[in-house]
Amino acid sequence: MAQIPNLDNSPLNLKSLREQSQRDLVKILKDIRGKKCLVIEPKLGGTLSLIIQTSLLKEYGIELRHLSAESVQTDCSKVVYLVPSQRDLMKSISSHVHDDISKGLQREYYIYFVPRREIQCERILEEEKVHHLITIGEYPLYVVPLDEDILSFELDLAYKQCQVDGDTGSLWHIAKAIHKLESTFGAIPNVRAKGKASVMVADILDRMHTEEPMNSSDMALSEINTLILIDREVDMITPMCSQLTYEGLIDEFLRINNGSVELDSSIMGVQQEGKKMKVPLNSSDKLLKEIRDLNFEVVVQVLKQKATSMKQDYAEISTANQSVSELKDFVKKLNSLPEMTRHINLAQHLSTFTSKPSFLAKLDMEHTIIEASSYDICLEYIEEMIHKQEPLINVLRLLILFSVTNSGLPKKNFDYLRKALFTLRELLHSYGFEHMATLNNLEKVGWLKKQESKSNWLTVKRALQLIVEDTDTANPNDIAYVFSGYAPLSIRLVHNAVLSGWRPMEEILKLLPGPHTETKRAGITSSPSFATLQGASNGLDKIADGRRSLVLVVFVGGVTFAEIAALRFLSAREGMAYDLIIGTTKIVNGHSLVETIFERFG
Repeated sequence: MAQIPNLDNSPLNLKSLREQSQRDLVKILKDIRGKKCLVIEPKLGGTLSLIIQTSLLKEYGIELRHLSAESVQTDCSKVVYLVPSQRDLMKSISSHVHDDISKGLQREYYIYFVPRREIQCERILEEEKVHHLITIGEYPLYVVPLDEDILSFELDLAYKQCQVDGDTGSLWHIAKAIHKLESTFGAIPNVRAKGKASVMVADILDRMHTEEPMNSSDMALSEINTLILIDREVDMITPMCSQLTYEGLIDEFLRINNGSVELDSSIMGVQQEGKKMKVPLNSSDKLLKEIRDLNFEVVVQVLKQKATSMKQDYAEISTANQSVSELKDFVKKLNSLPEMTRHINLAQHLSTFTSKPSFLAKLDMEHTIIEASSYDICLEYIEEMIHKQEPLINVLRLLILFSVTNSGLPKKNFDYLRKALFTLRELLHSYGFEHMATLNNLEKVGWLKKQESKSNWLTVKRALQLIVEDTDTANPNDIAYVFSGYAPLSIRLVHNAVLSGWRPMEEILKLLPGPHTETKRAGITSSPSFATLQGASNGLDKIADGRRSLVLVVFVGGVTFAEIAALRFLSAREGMAYDLIIGTTKIVNGHSLVETIFERFG
């Protein structure tokens, strides 16, 4: 299992959240007396690795298995299934029960749904004639701390479910997760939402306050001053761009999963042929904490400097008489050697991707599209990618980026329209007609469409200063460093919402997808140390005793590591009076977002 992240330095007591989740799970298992086998859906197992250590579960006499189509092989008479509320899993569990009965095995069965039970799942168990044999319960795991400042609701398919399937169940889940946070840290007095789904979450949250009122002490005091909800669909531009921070690039090329990345051991300098190893990536790694949010070209320089410094220290310690305190300092540095070796190996591996001419050409094209400098060059480049049969995901990311920034594929004249249609036909011809359903989905969510109105991108880009010339990636003074010149639209919006609310930027918000709302809840105040800054009634409550306001920024549909880096950069800037906690349905990148649209069809 992955390394459980250290949450000691979180601006909010996230450790208490994790400990509560641990206690809830342990109580479920302890209440089922005797030896038992815990069968976990594999993906959920990855999530649980961020909550509880395997060794702790084994202390309670628990055998661990992953759920599969195969029957559960165990001597235990009690089998406990821990699964998300997915209908297809009910068939597998029912099959296990029937298989045991046919073998004459007498077992007790339990299903604990995460985070809640659903009638449709229980109906399938009834249809399969096993419902009466199973004890059913819930494990209410709505929110998982990924790191000191990141909370995940673990809703991989939230965007697709809302935008393609019309299923808004995930929005209730998000509201419930926030409501649970409020029950621990107090009701949040200020709520700002942008985007259709985000406004719906804010409305559901308000209803929860009415239907499940909090006690007066929770209402009177809040550790979180402001909640900002923002839809992924408000800014589909940012995730389609290649992230250029260290952690962002690791996710782009190697895929970070549950706070770790799985690699061939040879990449990490361990010569064991064919063996994979998991590399944890969270704030427990002090070097990662220092370099994760830097632009990758700077990371390489930082690692070189650290390696050179250690080499010099070693030379000095070998040739001169050192005091005991100097020896202790050197030994401390040596303790960081495994971390440094790990990141030098990782950076070296990443360089094999970032140095490729194809990657650099793609970066240039992304910037050309964002700057809206040439329709023809962009479309010709995409066409050439299709002719070369480059990976479909790479083609679609650029095509979506072009479509979103131009309010569709252009049809200024007949030739342009023909060109756009030709491009789509080529796509199907080169990659197979089974992707017709994928293209329909892309149109349904508005990522690909024919241009029917003038694009607002130029106006938005200028008003929010999204293109920053001569970005200094080594000593940045703007969030644009995370994409080497492009400031993420989503983070510009969040920054403005934090400083002054939506009102000063009403006209720009109207140019972006979805409605926006801003409410101050009656009867709720933040901590007594917060005093409203005169002349900034739309902004955050400021702090009188030196402590910082806390803002919870929730991304409905996913957030990228580059956006997280940009938010951390803002929070760390001199003069900023707020800390940020980031909540998200899932950490995403362009590939994973597009793949969710593919899921059933590709």
